Amino acid sequence: MRYKLHRCLTALLLSGTISVAQTLTVKVNTPQHTVQPTMWGIFFEDINFSADGGIYAELVKNRSFEFAQPLQGWKVIKEANNGKVLIVNRAPENAANPRYAHITVAGNFGLFNEGFRGMGFKKGETYNFSVLAGNTNGDLTIKVVLLNDKGAPIGTATIGTPGKDWKNYAASITASETVSKGGLQVFFEGNGTIDADMLSLFPANTWKQRPGGLRTDLVQLLADLHPGFVRFPGGCIVEGKDLVNRYQWKKTVGPIEERTLIVNRWNTEFPYRAPGDYYQSYGLGFFEYFQLSEDIGAEPLPILNCGMACQFNTGEVAADDDVPAYIQDALDLIEFANAGTDTKWGKLRADMGHPRPFNLKMIGVGNEQWDSQYIARYKMWETVLKTKHPEIKLVSSVGPSPDDERFHYGWSQLKGSKADLVDEHYYMAPDWFLQNASRYDNYDRKAPHIFAGEYAAHIRDKEKDQPESRNTWGSALAEAAFMTGLERNADVVNMASYAPLLAHVDAWQWRPDLIWFDNLRSIGTPNYYVQKLFANYKGTNTVPVTENGKALTGQDSIYGSATIDAAKHQLLLKVVNASSAARPYKIQLDGATTTKEAALQQILTATDKLAINTLDQPSLVAPLQQKLTVTKNSASVTLQPASVNVFVIPYK
Repeated sequence: MRYKLHRCLTALLLSGTISVAQTLTVKVNTPQHTVQPTMWGIFFEDINFSADGGIYAELVKNRSFEFAQPLQGWKVIKEANNGKVLIVNRAPENAANPRYAHITVAGNFGLFNEGFRGMGFKKGETYNFSVLAGNTNGDLTIKVVLLNDKGAPIGTATIGTPGKDWKNYAASITASETVSKGGLQVFFEGNGTIDADMLSLFPANTWKQRPGGLRTDLVQLLADLHPGFVRFPGGCIVEGKDLVNRYQWKKTVGPIEERTLIVNRWNTEFPYRAPGDYYQSYGLGFFEYFQLSEDIGAEPLPILNCGMACQFNTGEVAADDDVPAYIQDALDLIEFANAGTDTKWGKLRADMGHPRPFNLKMIGVGNEQWDSQYIARYKMWETVLKTKHPEIKLVSSVGPSPDDERFHYGWSQLKGSKADLVDEHYYMAPDWFLQNASRYDNYDRKAPHIFAGEYAAHIRDKEKDQPESRNTWGSALAEAAFMTGLERNADVVNMASYAPLLAHVDAWQWRPDLIWFDNLRSIGTPNYYVQKLFANYKGTNTVPVTENGKALTGQDSIYGSATIDAAKHQLLLKVVNASSAARPYKIQLDGATTTKEAALQQILTATDKLAINTLDQPSLVAPLQQKLTVTKNSASVTLQPASVNVFVIPYK
């Protein structure tokens, strides 16, 4: 009988139904490494309609007729012989914004704009229309109409006859319905001619109520992450397919109507997801990126083209004699961000509404470059910037892979450089993340520090129709395990960001993504909630956490890291159970005791590793909070199967 009972207990232990509690020892009074305020951040690239059609709240597509097809996104509305539209190109006098519409009206002539996969309107909300108009001849009025998804009016406004001089005219409209795929009609009524440009429609309710601003719900999701930095504007769009189409920050600042639109690099990158109408209006430009960073309490990290186009495309390289111009752009950017208003670029910053400096501290030299051509250009940048601005940290690149010939060559050249951070990228399978939680445990502490600038666990199954389907709980769980290793090595890993950040469900090019949205709604993925837990419970210093004297790097599928918040006197213990069995543990505080303040456990889990959040089911995988029962210096806890756990334990 005893033998049978022993066999049953053994089977239960092996199955995970019953297990003996192990002890996690946390040396609370032994701080190791400072956790940088920049440890967990966000990386914004205009991919998946993240900017135009996304966080930049403009609802009109091709508002200035600057697309390659000038009327793309527009349709003419007219009866026979009652008007026409002619697109005029005035490049010699206005190279930044050369085109406008010359409209002849004989009765009632209109233009319809389809928006970015439709326009989202909310019942009772106000929408602000504006148009630059002039050269009016005759008696004309402008009627603006919001349409629902069936083409019926849900709001109208009228603008009186514009004058001869170019001037901005505006009207506000309140929507009577909520629709996700509406549109805009602009009617010109009467007889005569008129010139029109910059036809624009914004919700009045933008982030911080700024006219022509950002979409509130998307910025709020970013703010809720409490990111330490914002890396912008990319990404591959920094490089461009060729150097003509690279990102040039100077063309993204100043008055909106003077910013030069270009085609987005992602417009035709993947034939199976080529939108054909993806451009960069630069309504979200460098000033707005700096402002966004400031708004959400994050350090700005601009990435600049170093004189190389995307090496996955043309690989075009600027001549050595031309590289100083690229470096000058960086010097001018530092002036724009940090200098006084008595300088050229500092004055422009002030003219745009921000006389105070943005306090820029770091710049990325190139995006995802590699090989000897990149190293040569990086060294040219380093020589100038470290001489003229030694206070600015430089972020360098070792290519797109975490372990290949390009990666190792880059590191061989950068170890002796003055690079402050090296940007490593990991787009790998979930198993890779689980297996690499100890990647930096034996890292050379004298080498440049690490910026884990782009990472995401990519599941390798067949493509599914549901856009959010690649953001599974299993992928988020693997990322969390890897992130414990980044945090444990906070002395060398100073920054990390998931990529990409945003994706429109009807206009994506790349999956997975941290946040999905449509024209009205937005959701955080399971991966988002992992990022949020780590960032919101960052702490100030790492402390050792061990089981049987060893760090938690995947033994029995358990991963962990611990920090303290020295100011709040909180222990922040993160433990990932990547197994399919519940695990009981005793958390033992070494060198500290608990207080009467409540101790908490944040739990993120799902019974199915393929579980996802969707716009219709936004919280299927989301953190739950429960109180912990603690003794003087310990707590007994249970780790649910496939779970991420954050234990917040006040101490003294």
